[in-house]
Amino acid sequence: MTAIDDLAYLAAGGKLSAPENAAPRYRGEVMRVMAVLIDSLMAGAAGFADCINLAPGLKERIAAARIVLEKFGHAGKILALMDQFGANTAQYVSAHPWAARRARSVNFGTRRIEGDMRLNVFHYPIQGWVDAVVMNVLMGRATVIQLGELTTCSYDPLAAVIAEILPVEARHAELGLEGLQAALAAGHDPTDAQASLNYWYPRVADTFGRAKSEHFETYRRYGLREHPNEVLLQRWRDEMNPTLLRLGLHAP
Repeated sequence: MTAIDDLAYLAAGGKLSAPENAAPRYRGEVMRVMAVLIDSLMAGAAGFADCINLAPGLKERIAAARIVLEKFGHAGKILALMDQFGANTAQYVSAHPWAARRARSVNFGTRRIEGDMRLNVFHYPIQGWVDAVVMNVLMGRATVIQLGELTTCSYDPLAAVIAEILPVEARHAELGLEGLQAALAAGHDPTDAQASLNYWYPRVADTFGRAKSEHFETYRRYGLREHPNEVLLQRWRDEMNPTLLRLGLHAP
């Protein structure tokens, strides 16, 4: 199948099941999607690992440890797919200091740091347990929406892995919400929680990317994405904002 035929096949809803069946450009785009997922899962797990001992009780520490374990496991499943593309996955885990964070005052917006494919939200440091669960509430729902977009992608092995890990990631978001509810019920200052929300909300919103993204059009042509960034972002806001109001908080 030529590259032109490949594009026409995918535009018509076709699916591919192995790297050798794909044109080079398509292979590159699939690898890009997988790199963003792996880097974000690795960095998210590494950063949250530092928060386990900040949790106020044993139940919360067990939940946090489970989230870290499962996110590393999800990264491993996608890394196994990348291995089939000939990537040097043996060195992947040591490629970056995954737990490293930039200054809290920095805001990268939607700009990426060269050589690191993690979503920018995973470059920012967490300050305390409530800050961690606020971030997890916001990014957990964003992750569910972003992964859900890939469950019907044109590369079947990736779609299958995403369908497998999506319910677990949804549970991570629920655990974050339970943690925040428990902290507020135990008397944590809602003003402090709102300050964390004010910090993380725009940074999580940035993970959806720029509106009218040219790269989205490439993903769409190859059947890797269906809905544009601004549609997914609005879906997240529509889900998130009422949830925050029920907690006595509000979107900034």
